[in-house]
Amino acid sequence: MPELLIDFITSLDGYAAADGWPGWWGLEGPEYLGWLEGQPEAEYTVLMGATTYRVMSKFANEGETGTDSLSNMSKLVFSSTLSEPLSWANTQLVTRNAVEAVQEMKTKGSQSMRTIGSLSLCRSLIWAGLVDRFRVVIFPVITGQSGRERIYDGYPDMTLDMTSSRTFDGRIQLLEYVPKILSIP
Repeated sequence: MPELLIDFITSLDGYAAADGWPGWWGLEGPEYLGWLEGQPEAEYTVLMGATTYRVMSKFANEGETGTDSLSNMSKLVFSSTLSEPLSWANTQLVTRNAVEAVQEMKTKGSQSMRTIGSLSLCRSLIWAGLVDRFRVVIFPVITGQSGRERIYDGYPDMTLDMTSSRTFDGRIQLLEYVPKILSIP
């Protein structure tokens, strides 16, 4: 059965972005960027929502660092607000319910999937119990005043069994887990 990987980039205090900060909080280094370019999930289909699509396709069209490999990957955008044709290469629009579509892809498909950003999409996939692996890349910043888009708000209680960890450039932490939703804490 294909794997579904939730993939987040976050500040230490759990924000996906922060006002006034550059991408990757300005701390991306050569080890991290090298890992991004050569990551093992290059054959995975990337899943995202409309908001992430708008942001990332703009970055890709502007030649932002780290978007080259994403441009070549197969991408699915779940949206009821976008319409075809989509401008980002190798991107397909899916207008049906994301949870139902991903469940079908996991049971009938052969291609593993991973998310990028897309907090609402990830939240619904977690609640549906479809996530096999959870990866978080933590940048060493706290964005308590400027942070926006808290990642874990609205998530179910869950335990995370660590499967791997890595440090990039002496400061960026990559943590991988298998999630298990708890019926009670």
